[in-house]
Amino acid sequence: MSRAVFAGHETPHGWAEIAQPSDVVAELATALFPATLRRRDQRRRAEQYVRGLLAVDGRKSMRNIATYLGGGAAAEQSLHHFIADSTWDWSVMREALARYLQDVMPPQAWVVQPMAIPKVGEHSVGVDRRFVPQLGQSTSGQHAFGVWFASEEMSAPVSWRLHLPDRWVRDATRRRRAEIPDEAVEETLEECASAAVLDTMLGWDVPRRPVVLGACGPDVRSTVLRYRAADVPLLVRVSATTGLAVADPSMPGFGAGRLTAQQIAESVKALRRPVEWSDPGGGGQGTVRASLVVAARVSLPDAAPSRPRRAAVALPSQSLLLLGEWRDPRRPPTEFWLASLPGTPVPALLRLAKLSRRVAHDVTTVGEQVGLRDFEGRSYRGWHRHITLASVAHTARALESTSPLPLPSAFYATGLPA
Repeated sequence: MSRAVFAGHETPHGWAEIAQPSDVVAELATALFPATLRRRDQRRRAEQYVRGLLAVDGRKSMRNIATYLGGGAAAEQSLHHFIADSTWDWSVMREALARYLQDVMPPQAWVVQPMAIPKVGEHSVGVDRRFVPQLGQSTSGQHAFGVWFASEEMSAPVSWRLHLPDRWVRDATRRRRAEIPDEAVEETLEECASAAVLDTMLGWDVPRRPVVLGACGPDVRSTVLRYRAADVPLLVRVSATTGLAVADPSMPGFGAGRLTAQQIAESVKALRRPVEWSDPGGGGQGTVRASLVVAARVSLPDAAPSRPRRAAVALPSQSLLLLGEWRDPRRPPTEFWLASLPGTPVPALLRLAKLSRRVAHDVTTVGEQVGLRDFEGRSYRGWHRHITLASVAHTARALESTSPLPLPSAFYATGLPA
């Protein structure tokens, strides 16, 4: 099927449309924009903005997008007003995007992906200096969490939460200048990551999926309990030193109290089994790789350090499954995951965990190319509208380029949760 993308240039009667080789943006505009953008001129502006994000080389600034569309200072000002000063509700558009993706690319999981956005200066909303694990250094910038619909074939962001440090939440002047709404409150990074799912997506008209949390802070217990209280299945990556208790009386270490994730995995490494998974960054259309994986039933140690170091049998509803993964059988495990998905086979759990690699790959190869990090304004509302339309642009690019990856032959028989 031939596709037609429409760019444009400004004329006395509006911005003229120029046919291009793809119509996926038009399809998305038809599916997403009417529910949020009541006026025709708003829908036209949104479509032009998405096309500019897809077409402009380099930084996706308002000026560069307006130049691509054939407009001058007036066009730039019009786009700026549409993003920064308009009143349209980005949350409605995000839910429409989630429903659209549910129809065309049903996700296997919702992946929560952190995103550091370097910034020069201190006036952009939420900017602060902090240590960024992905970069291995402290940097000045914004920190956000995206919720991505992910499968082996592709991933796309459908919701976002911008972390606001204390000085932005407590300073009335900063709040007013950045147009931070009253409901934005002080929260830790862990709380922000969880709220990206629990506060914004559970009421949407889409089937619930397991949440894959590719990075967790030191308070693993609070994170797990937060999802458990919401009855949301969780798969969270933890460190080798995360403290856990063996919950299976037949396993080594039962009754020994608090042990590290690495100690528990190493104690049962004789039970390791190979599991195949698809690596989207492995070259070409992806590479099927294999890891050795072991699983052990564990529980979260009591938060009170004064309690005796003694493990009780965890109830099935309270226990978790610890996955230890080895890429090289002669070296220590490379990754550890905690899963609260009872009844899901270990191979399926590992492949769900690897969806975090799918998202990380797509952030770099698609998301950064369509401007996820490129908003130049300073307001809270402007940031959210920009990144919502950048998510639409990401979806368009991903849908245009998606082709199936080679999947393990047993993949479709692994019992993933519906």
